[in-house]
Amino acid sequence: MMPKKSPSAFDPRRMMELAIEVMRRSVPEHRPDGSPSPSVGAVILRPDGSVETAARGELRDGNHAEFILLERKCIGERLDGCVLFTTLEPCLNRTCPKRGCARHIVSARIKEVYVGIEDDNPAVAGKGIEHLRRRGVTVHMFDRDLQEAILAANRGFFEWARRQPPQPADEPIKLSKYEDAVEATALTDLSPEALERYRAKAGIQPAVGSPEFNRLMQQQGLLVAEAGAVRPSGFGLLLFGSRPRDAVPQAGLLARADLPDGQSARREFGEALVLIPELLEGWLQTVLPSTIDRSRMERKEQVDLPFEMIREAVVNALVHRDYDLTGQKCQLVVDAHTVKVKSPGGPIPPITLGQLNAFSAPMKSRNPQLHYVFARMGLAEEQGFGLRQSLKRRAEELRLPLPGFAMDGDYLVLTIYRTLRAATMVLPDAARESLSTAELAGWEWLSRQQSVTSAAYAEAMVIPARTAQNHLKRFVKLDLVRKHGSARSTRYELKRS
Repeated sequence: MMPKKSPSAFDPRRMMELAIEVMRRSVPEHRPDGSPSPSVGAVILRPDGSVETAARGELRDGNHAEFILLERKCIGERLDGCVLFTTLEPCLNRTCPKRGCARHIVSARIKEVYVGIEDDNPAVAGKGIEHLRRRGVTVHMFDRDLQEAILAANRGFFEWARRQPPQPADEPIKLSKYEDAVEATALTDLSPEALERYRAKAGIQPAVGSPEFNRLMQQQGLLVAEAGAVRPSGFGLLLFGSRPRDAVPQAGLLARADLPDGQSARREFGEALVLIPELLEGWLQTVLPSTIDRSRMERKEQVDLPFEMIREAVVNALVHRDYDLTGQKCQLVVDAHTVKVKSPGGPIPPITLGQLNAFSAPMKSRNPQLHYVFARMGLAEEQGFGLRQSLKRRAEELRLPLPGFAMDGDYLVLTIYRTLRAATMVLPDAARESLSTAELAGWEWLSRQQSVTSAAYAEAMVIPARTAQNHLKRFVKLDLVRKHGSARSTRYELKRS
């Protein structure tokens, strides 16, 4: 018999929403130690369009939603050709003789899965997803706003899960070689200053170097016990090493600031990753010209830079870069008009460049252990990749053009604009010189929007509808703007990539 085909036309968003509705029907597990259990919903979409659902614990205390769905409600069915939606990353390992849900999915021959959010334990996050991918399953993530709803419904569980050690694995999966201990290193290779900064910012009670502190670091995968010795993992060394580049030459950040006198200031930051954001800000304050803040009673000099946005961009670059790309470091380049942050490696699959530029990227992490530490220090969002809305919101508050992402070779480049006028100054000379004064003003306004209609553009610029259409046609012709739709549904968006 030929395998069934996947549903040819379906609405993934509706199925995601249904999974969340089912999630809210989960039955809390009764655990002797009082620890929380997650709320999880799962939905199977069959090729004929029919669905089956399951909530965690609905048939038996503690049963996972995917297990109930695949091994109880759909037992005996041929599920190849079906699409699965689940609100939480399927577990990979469970206490023997139980099998992880990711293994049940593979056994059911399901080839397409939508996952709500990753597991929040940094030592196991992403490994259920990786198991599926390695066995030919196409994995998508839920939409960002739905991920936030799942996160809110499970906040207590995730806070507990972050503190739990990983289960012993019958099939160990490593997302990166940097999960392993680094040869020829010792605990003395870690920076006391970096460790203390983490302890203080994360609110960790045990003292740095104490057995309890080291146990927590092992649970987070930052220290590895091996052959009777405890050594830093690659990620532990990146985060806290006194000289991380001795073992990982591509670690750190290269920074360059182009100065008004035509000279450039350069600094290579090879310190522990957790120290770099503050060191970078201090360096920029020192090397760049200051302006006078006249909004205060006291005379105060400040550097004209959106530091909150830069800090967020640099942290994401350091945390989510591809460390397997050797010989390439994260870079920051500041000139009179822009700040560019370059991160080796493209968007984290399945995130796309379009989602990044729309500020709708789902939460996903390339290096969960790095992200976990920065999140606990208050320097990254709680769960996975996806620049916080503050990047967009801060640009709007400062009336700056919206930041944009693009690929440049192996680098993912984020451009942050320092002034509103920068939107026109970075245009190709030929394009800028061909635009009228009115069109340049329109371009500056358009640079602060994600997408607009012709009517909205006309209203904002206080010009006739015909003139607005002509402006937008010029932008499209110059390959500065994309046109979507037709007639009244036509929208225009900047080409940020």
